[in-house]
Amino acid sequence: MLPSSQKINSRSHANSKRGFLVSKSWSSALGRINLILIAIVILIPILPLLSSWLNVDSGLWGHLWQTQLSTLLKNTLLLSLLVGIGSFVLGVSLAWLVVIYDFPGRKILQWCLMLPIAIPPYILAFVFLGFTDFGGVLHQFLDSLGLGIHWLPDIRNSLGVAIVFILSLYPYVYLLMRASLLKKGRTSYESALTLGYNRQEAFWKLIIPMTRPAWIAGLALVLMETLADFGTVSIFNYDTFTTAIYKSWFGLFSLETAAQLASILLLIVLLALFSERWGRGNSSYQESGQEFTQFRKKLTGKSGVLAQLFAWAVASLAFILPLLQLIYWSLTSSGYGQTVLELLTNTLLLALMATMFTLSVALLMVFAERMVTRNDNLLHRWQLASEVGLSGYALPGTVLAVGVVLSFNTIEGWLSEGQWLTGGIFVLLFAYMVRFLRIAQGPMANSMAQIKPSIIEASMSLGANKKERLVRVYIPLLRPGVLTAMLLVFVEVMKEMPATLLLRPFGWDTLSVRIYELTSEGEWQLAALPAVLLVAVGILPVIYLIRKSES
Repeated sequence: MLPSSQKINSRSHANSKRGFLVSKSWSSALGRINLILIAIVILIPILPLLSSWLNVDSGLWGHLWQTQLSTLLKNTLLLSLLVGIGSFVLGVSLAWLVVIYDFPGRKILQWCLMLPIAIPPYILAFVFLGFTDFGGVLHQFLDSLGLGIHWLPDIRNSLGVAIVFILSLYPYVYLLMRASLLKKGRTSYESALTLGYNRQEAFWKLIIPMTRPAWIAGLALVLMETLADFGTVSIFNYDTFTTAIYKSWFGLFSLETAAQLASILLLIVLLALFSERWGRGNSSYQESGQEFTQFRKKLTGKSGVLAQLFAWAVASLAFILPLLQLIYWSLTSSGYGQTVLELLTNTLLLALMATMFTLSVALLMVFAERMVTRNDNLLHRWQLASEVGLSGYALPGTVLAVGVVLSFNTIEGWLSEGQWLTGGIFVLLFAYMVRFLRIAQGPMANSMAQIKPSIIEASMSLGANKKERLVRVYIPLLRPGVLTAMLLVFVEVMKEMPATLLLRPFGWDTLSVRIYELTSEGEWQLAALPAVLLVAVGILPVIYLIRKSES
């Protein structure tokens, strides 16, 4: 028989273990409830878009069908195709160039080629038009040389809009492709060359399939940004679904028609995303071996010069020259005064509130996922709820704005109250949270994944309660992810135009809204200073990513 002291210890251990299992079960249940609630909240602006088809204005839709619908569909698909091809060509070729080859200026160029992502497409759009329009810098320069301007093509078309998007968005493909190439070994590439493949065949038959997850993910981001854009296509007066949604809402005064158009655009976005995932399937691409960086081929003579010209031309057109033009316009224009300070204050305050709100929801989601994953049997089952909660990033700003207004109008109708929701700032903060929750959740989820269960169990064995574990374990280890998420969400909120334009309270203008108002009137120079401020803030996450990739 066991001594009484051992019986007591054994009974205490059993009770402790049983209490731990009960606590684990309750935590897992709480995590599942939180994931479901977040998914429901994210679905709030989507459901009214689907129910809007219960009330169709046949006369208005007949007008749209005869006059605009085919053009909208053609323009949207053509623009997506051109931007996708151009971004793939630029992003992949530039990543291949700076990773595989060595030439003068390569170290500077590999970082300069990331900087265009700091300039929103709608800013690059008005800079290009201001530079090339009649009486612009290009026309004045050519006229001074006696070359005339009659031979210059008009860029207010599909190709012109696509070029702006390509120059602004190709860094998404470039960044991911560069990272993938740095991690992939050169063994298979060299083996293909020794087996009789030339460099072109080895590139297309080996490198492109091997890095497919990277450039596909980059293209998905590019296409989502293209489909979601409102400012660029408005500046070019190029009709797409986003402009049609705005015109239906504020021009035809039909929120239901705007919701129906928004649902079509949402369907296009979802089809693109599901097509990418279906094509990818369960494929994975892994390779071990030495990094490309150890085998860079020297480019000298004509090849080195051409490589420099190509890379510097892209960096100059996408970032250096537009930034110089903006700075010049800002210094030579007047009449800003207190207005810009007020716009900057509104923008920073709005971005700060939206960031705190979004990070709070993202933290709740990350901890809920942690609670669920403690039980491996429930992990796969509840991933769908997590994915639904992060699906708001696929919603274009105009689509999100329409859905939010419809859903909040319904809530106000149920409560028999006035516009205390849709007329305030909360509706805009809610839209930002839905749109950028994925951006906030990603870095924090990565940090959470680094916290091993053994660390938490060790702190529990040392007697740390829940509050002490949160303060002394979770918060310090989550800090890098939280800071990254905070920076990314803050900058994205500052740059967001369509949702801010459609949902902002009366008199609450921001830098992006003022840029839209001025560029819609052709006031390129007056829009320059707000644009410079946005670009200056947008460079912060790019510099952070560069420093992080160097460490």
